[in-house]
Amino acid sequence: MSSTRYSILALALATLFSASSAISFYIWKKNLIEWDSKMKELQNSLNSALEKCAAERQGRIRAQQALRKAVVAQPQAKSENLDIPSYPMAPIGIVQSCFSTRNGTPRQPLLVPLARACLVFDSTRVPPASLEGLEEYSHCWIIYVFHLNTDLEKLWKHPSKSKFKAKVRVPRLKGGRLGVFATRSPHRPCPIGLTVAKVEAVQGNMLLLSGVDLVDGTPVLDIKPYLPYCDSIEGAVVPNWVMLDSMLSVASVGFSNDFSSSLLDCWKSVEKKSLYSSPDELKSLVKQALSWDIRSVSQRNRPRNNLLKIESGDASDNASDLDDSQDGEASGELIYHLILDGMDFSYKIDGNGNVMVKEVHISSAISFGNEKRCNFLMWKDKLK
Repeated sequence: MSSTRYSILALALATLFSASSAISFYIWKKNLIEWDSKMKELQNSLNSALEKCAAERQGRIRAQQALRKAVVAQPQAKSENLDIPSYPMAPIGIVQSCFSTRNGTPRQPLLVPLARACLVFDSTRVPPASLEGLEEYSHCWIIYVFHLNTDLEKLWKHPSKSKFKAKVRVPRLKGGRLGVFATRSPHRPCPIGLTVAKVEAVQGNMLLLSGVDLVDGTPVLDIKPYLPYCDSIEGAVVPNWVMLDSMLSVASVGFSNDFSSSLLDCWKSVEKKSLYSSPDELKSLVKQALSWDIRSVSQRNRPRNNLLKIESGDASDNASDLDDSQDGEASGELIYHLILDGMDFSYKIDGNGNVMVKEVHISSAISFGNEKRCNFLMWKDKLK
């Protein structure tokens, strides 16, 4: 009798334990489903918010671009700064660069040695004799205007109304802010830039340059020869964050199996207009340009699993007007675009900083006229 009771008790306990386990498993599974549903709901909410922010930003920047064009078209617009003396200045030349858009243009000079440009001087303001002797220097300083800024209209406003930002986001600080005069941001009270480039040749009223960080169409105010004995300062000190090259460098740059064939197809259309002598040289330019992370701070910080379809890349130091450097694919990859020498190079970058250039096609937004084609042929003559 005793053993029978124990057996019945054990069976009852086993049944109770089994039922308890089943109930626990059911509750756990129910909670898991609820958590999964909440996570999906939060992800959808995040995606919706990001898409809304992107759409609002595009609309705002388009309005700024339209205003900028109107301001540039009316240079004699009445200024509110009537009590501030002004000085008449006009560009002495225009840069014709391999960088078709701001996105992809190097943030600093000489980072991309193969980056080429032709500075065409206004012959009515700069006689060819003004350039005599410049070819004897290896490098020159270039003073120019950040003509693609979206806030140029602020220059015509009183300082109390211009709302210039005292601090800007710095790419090397992952978007951290510093005083504008402690950076090289293009968004300045006076949007004037200073850069240095290698002098390749002087021909007539044109100056051939390399190692440039200038976007196509940049207006130039002045050039001066680089003097090592006084321009190179021994023992110059900079903040530690300036020396952190790893913040903007990438781990590797590779090319897909289909890249070479797509580049050859494009080369047939751009060969006579290109600044480069061969597809291989152009490929080397792409590798140099993408050896630095050219994405904006917002692009680098954006969740990788968030797909945004944005039309055709910030508060960073050389950012594009729109995030036209990025779009989404059904595969879940973020695809970025680099516009070089009239061609659109699509690439992706993984979480470890490895860049893969997928393909290239002719950029529909870029076209070169006969005047620019003749200037580009000068490079071919120099390289022969």
